Amino acid sequence: MKILVTGCAGFIGMHATQRLLARGDEVVGIDNLNDYYDVKLKEARLAQLTGQPGFRFVRMDMADRAAMEALFAAEKFKRVINLAAQPGVRYSLKNPHAYIETNIVGFLNVLEGCRHHQVEHLVYASSSSVYGANTHMPFSVHDNVDHPVSLYAATKKSSELMAHSYSHLYGLPTTGLRFFTVYGPWGRPDMSPSLFASAIEEGRAIDVFNHGKMQRDFTYIDDIVEGLIRVMDQVAAPNPDFDRAQPDAASSYAPFRVYNIGNHEPVELMDFIGAIETALGKQAIKNMLPMQMGDVVATYADTEDLRQAVGFSPSTPLVDGVGKFVEWFRQYHGSSPS
Repeated sequence: MKILVTGCAGFIGMHATQRLLARGDEVVGIDNLNDYYDVKLKEARLAQLTGQPGFRFVRMDMADRAAMEALFAAEKFKRVINLAAQPGVRYSLKNPHAYIETNIVGFLNVLEGCRHHQVEHLVYASSSSVYGANTHMPFSVHDNVDHPVSLYAATKKSSELMAHSYSHLYGLPTTGLRFFTVYGPWGRPDMSPSLFASAIEEGRAIDVFNHGKMQRDFTYIDDIVEGLIRVMDQVAAPNPDFDRAQPDAASSYAPFRVYNIGNHEPVELMDFIGAIETALGKQAIKNMLPMQMGDVVATYADTEDLRQAVGFSPSTPLVDGVGKFVEWFRQYHGSSPS
C-alpha cells in the first residue's frame, strides 16, 4: 500500500515508518523538522529511513493548506497515519498557538485530504492526556473525557471530535489511538527517560515532580508500533450495537473508533527512576518538586478493547525496555559506563 506518515522524523513516526517499509509498503513521509527540540535528533532519525526502498521524504508543514492539498492530489494514498503534532503538556502553557496551528489546523488539512481523495483509513495519534481530571482507573475508552487539564489535551480531544464529524459526514473510516507515555530508543529529549538519563550521566540533579508520588503507564515503542500497524490494517467500521440513547464514547454508528495503547501496568515514578539508575549503573541526585500545572498524578490504560479488536496488548517489561533505551542512549550520545 502507499501510506502517508505525517511526523515521520518524530519518535513514533520513524519507528512506524521502519515497520511499514520492512513489510513492503510504500511510504511517503512528511515532517516540518521544527525546532521544538534538537533538530539534529530528527535528522538522525530521518537518516535511518533515507535510502530505504519504498521511502520518500517531503519536508512540509501539515498546517500549509495548499501544500497538503497538492500532496494528496498527487499521491493518492490508500491509508494515512497522522503522527505529526505539537507535543508536550508543559510547553502548551508557554506557546498555545503552536498547538492550534498543528493539532487543529494541520489535522483539518489531513481530514480534508482524506475526504477528497478516497483514503481507506485514517489512523491518528491521540493521547492519554485526554483523560484529564478523570480519577476512575484504569482509564477506559468508554469513559467521558470532557475535562482536559491542559490545552494540549484539549487539542487531542478536539482531534477525536473532528475525526468523528468526518466519519459521520463523509463515511471516512477513522481510528484514534490514545498513547500512554511512550519510551524507547530514539525517544524525545524533552521526555522523562532522556531527561533523567542525561542528568544522571552528567551528575546533575533530576527534577522529580509531585515529590515522586506519580504513576505512569510507560509503554515501549515496539508495542506502540505493533498496535498501530494492526489497527491500521483493520479499517474502522460502524458499531452495529451502537445505542444513540446511551452513546458509547469509543465507537459510533459511523466508521469511527478510539483505542488505548498502554502497557496497562502503571509504574511508580520512583521505580522508573530506579530502573534507569540500574541500567546506567549510577545513582540519581533528586530535586523533589511540587506538582506542575497541567499535569496529572497517574495514567493507567484499560487495553481490553484493543485486545479484542486486533488481538494485541502491550506487554514489554519495564526492565527490558529501559535497558534497550539506555543502550541506545549511550550509543547515540557517545557515553559509556564509568
